[in-house]
Amino acid sequence: MIPVNEPLFGEKELAYVTDCVRTGWVSSAGKYINEFEEKWSAYCGRKYGVAVANGTVALQLAVAALELESGSEIIMPSFTIISCAAAAIYNNCIPVFADCDPETWCITVDEIVPGITEKTRAIMPVHIYGHPAEMDPIINVAKKHGLAVIEDAAEAHGAEYLSNCGGKETWKRCGSFGDVSCFSFYANKLVTTGEGGMLVTDNGQLAERARLLRNLAFEPDRRFHHAELGFNFRFTNIQAALGLAQVERMDEIIERKRRMANYYSNNLAGIDGLQLPVERDWARSVYWMYGIVIHEDTGMNAAQFAAKLKEREVDTRPFFLGLHAQPALKSYMNFTENDFPVTNRIARQGLYLPSGLALTEEQQAVVCKAVREVLS
Repeated sequence: MIPVNEPLFGEKELAYVTDCVRTGWVSSAGKYINEFEEKWSAYCGRKYGVAVANGTVALQLAVAALELESGSEIIMPSFTIISCAAAAIYNNCIPVFADCDPETWCITVDEIVPGITEKTRAIMPVHIYGHPAEMDPIINVAKKHGLAVIEDAAEAHGAEYLSNCGGKETWKRCGSFGDVSCFSFYANKLVTTGEGGMLVTDNGQLAERARLLRNLAFEPDRRFHHAELGFNFRFTNIQAALGLAQVERMDEIIERKRRMANYYSNNLAGIDGLQLPVERDWARSVYWMYGIVIHEDTGMNAAQFAAKLKEREVDTRPFFLGLHAQPALKSYMNFTENDFPVTNRIARQGLYLPSGLALTEEQQAVVCKAVREVLS
């Protein structure tokens, strides 16, 4: 079976992790944590990085550090992982869902604006499957309404957006936008630490508050005295060692991901009934996962298509189910199912193909052959 994802490690990862074990620095302190935070935040064009246990709690910590009042509304895409909604809910905020673009699958400003109310305090754009959301219009709307921007860049390590803020076009990396940006370093990400995440920001006070809350809100000058409740969201030195080695070869990682996507696009082009991922002129995607959407006129949905690929030893994963359709979130639903036509369609018809860094061209050839057979 060709797996959806398999990470690719090198000798440096082994050397750094071995150094942690050899020196005994394996927990939530050590030189690799500081260096990983510094190098990843700098890579993203940010001043500060706060490493945490996973991408979900990075979002939760970001909302907590912003200190939004109870009942604040946060606009986010329906087409994303449930972590985004959880980050709002765990901070006594209300997630407000928006539909997405039919080609990039990202939230757009046109979908955000109708959801803004007097209770809106933040926007949480998500870069989906490695393609950036169109950030300039989102940032402009946020500024107009005095809203915070919490950028979810969990799937877009190293992806770039052509920003025109200030009248000069500049390529900026995902993770450099808004008040605070969040990453996941889960096993299937371009940079992986097994589990793990980070929030990055240019706001020193926000970073310090995030560091305080990350570590049970221990007061720096009085150990085991707590003026407020924090979280145990700590990150380990071993995880940081693993991640640091990959940050040092990001150009190689991105080049490999884009080469893999180019192979798929060239070999799947022209197949009837298949929508391939796009790359806008203002975007440089990293194709975290190579997503495809099956047309309804094929008579198949994504689950049926995936079953046929599995018969041919090709594993896949379904697209996100919209947050508006999640049973656990029904009490936060102020819209109808019909308000999310794009999310409903791609959730039903979309899946992603094997996309891990360890995937070989020979395996990709097998995947493409299987796709063609099923759709022929």
